[in-house]
Amino acid sequence: MENVLIATVLSFVITYFAIPVLIRVAELKHLYDEPDERKSHKSRIPTLGGIAFFSGFIVATAVCVPALADSPFQYMVAAFFVIFMVGMKDDIVGLTPLKKLIGQLMASFAVIYLSNLQISSMYGFMGINALPPHFSLLLTYFTFLVVINAFNLIDGVDGLAGSVGMLVSGVLATYFLYTGQLVYAVLGFSMAGGLAAFLIYNISPARIFMGDTGSLLVGLVNAILTIKFIEVAGNPAGKLPVASVPAVAIAILILPLFDTMRVFAIRMLHGRSPFSADRNHLHHYLLALNLNHRQTTLVCVGVNAAYIAFAFYFQNIGTGWLLGSMIGSALILTGVLYQAKKRKENMLHKVNLATVSESKPVVEVLPKSPIRVHPKGILQDK
Repeated sequence: MENVLIATVLSFVITYFAIPVLIRVAELKHLYDEPDERKSHKSRIPTLGGIAFFSGFIVATAVCVPALADSPFQYMVAAFFVIFMVGMKDDIVGLTPLKKLIGQLMASFAVIYLSNLQISSMYGFMGINALPPHFSLLLTYFTFLVVINAFNLIDGVDGLAGSVGMLVSGVLATYFLYTGQLVYAVLGFSMAGGLAAFLIYNISPARIFMGDTGSLLVGLVNAILTIKFIEVAGNPAGKLPVASVPAVAIAILILPLFDTMRVFAIRMLHGRSPFSADRNHLHHYLLALNLNHRQTTLVCVGVNAAYIAFAFYFQNIGTGWLLGSMIGSALILTGVLYQAKKRKENMLHKVNLATVSESKPVVEVLPKSPIRVHPKGILQDK
């Protein structure tokens, strides 16, 4: 317990005092995220926030993770540094999607292969239990890539990625603390502590962004915690077994996962790259309904928390039923939100048309009147 408390406080303190320094460095070196028509911020914002909570996170975990003979922590540290370098280079000079994908695969390899962390069973979902080794590896790599990019893609509103990341890592860390998995409890609480400090500067109006340096790290850490959660909670002989564990794991990550998969599907259906930019994310829909950044973040985090509570409460109804009810309700809520957004846009379009038509100068056309010439040559109307 002491390790967890020290890790949380240490990560928070280091992050909190590092961010003002990074803001100053960004101002001196002109390292900003420039606004454009797709982004929701209107001024230049520093993008080095991820360096701050990476520093707090890595120091806290290095100090507080228990030194065990068979601990996979050293391989995780290697993965954290790989993803940190990928994100920092993308924030400073830019990277192509292919190079970012290669970096993510390298980081995932360090955890999956060297730490021997993978999804080995479906725990009865669709009648499937143990997975063949090759399919198990493919599913684990896919999960890592989706979760890492999910946090990267929802980082479009002040405080959103940080708040959801703190919620997810906090929930998973609490579970690991209760079940005695101290390595993963320290990882989760260190991330939550660092994000709590970061959010002080990132809640709207944001003074700094986490950038890819931060969002990729948040995604990687939560991917590790989620897969370990599936392994531990799916064990019926464990300290706190969870029924329907695949569905519960998806519920914990429901907002970033559902939004990412939905946006990827929309882009590919329109013949575009899944990594191309657009304004189809759920937070864009909420902003279109005139919610500000704080309200949008609060709604998203509240919905994610509600799904987590729902999944834990109804875990005994079966993986298929639980997963179907979550996905179905998410589709319905998204459809309602999309229709509300379209109605709002149509109303604004009509108002703009009316305003434009009213602003046009009105030329009054008078009826022609016969004109006759006065005998003295003066024109007169009849």
